[in-house]
Amino acid sequence: MAITLPPLPYADTALEPTISATTLQTHHGKHHKAYVDKTNAAIEGTDLADASLEDIIVAAEAKGDKGLFNNSAQSWNHAFYWNSMAAETSAPEGELAAAIDSAFGSLEKLQEELAAQGTAHFASGWVWLVAKGGKLAVEQTHDAATFATGDAKPLLIIDLWEHAYYLDHKNLRPAYLKAVIEKHLNWTFAAENLAREGNWTYPA
Repeated sequence: MAITLPPLPYADTALEPTISATTLQTHHGKHHKAYVDKTNAAIEGTDLADASLEDIIVAAEAKGDKGLFNNSAQSWNHAFYWNSMAAETSAPEGELAAAIDSAFGSLEKLQEELAAQGTAHFASGWVWLVAKGGKLAVEQTHDAATFATGDAKPLLIIDLWEHAYYLDHKNLRPAYLKAVIEKHLNWTFAAENLAREGNWTYPA
């Protein structure tokens, strides 16, 4: 079964003015779609043709197939990113709020850490909130590197590639980060990821 392009979990205008409809249409409908299409082209007729996206990522990394890894991991990261944002501003509650306070001291300190690491990240990549070793942490990955697989459990992600924000914020990545972090992080999604047995999986 081919990997699909999941729809956005909100209207393409839902994140305005932080992220415009034009950016979402291009980012989702062109960038994400291209990763999905290239992944499907690469697995067609192979033993990965019916594999899950997570298994494709693992196999590509094990084989050293950089092209397949980049496209499959980017497909996963983007779907996780769409779900990491929400139209309405919210705040962590319950177990997630307690874990944030334990690891960072407060939500404000976590927000500052996400912004600082996202701003300092050189070139393209991602900044993540993950759970590992029983504690929350902020991590960065470069290019297509992902927490889709492995021991750390991803809770949220923010895209740091320029195409995620350049139309709306030009080269001002800090402005994009500030708006996303303060207004649009999906804390319900993060709480679900913290509570679930394994990692979030790409929709079939």
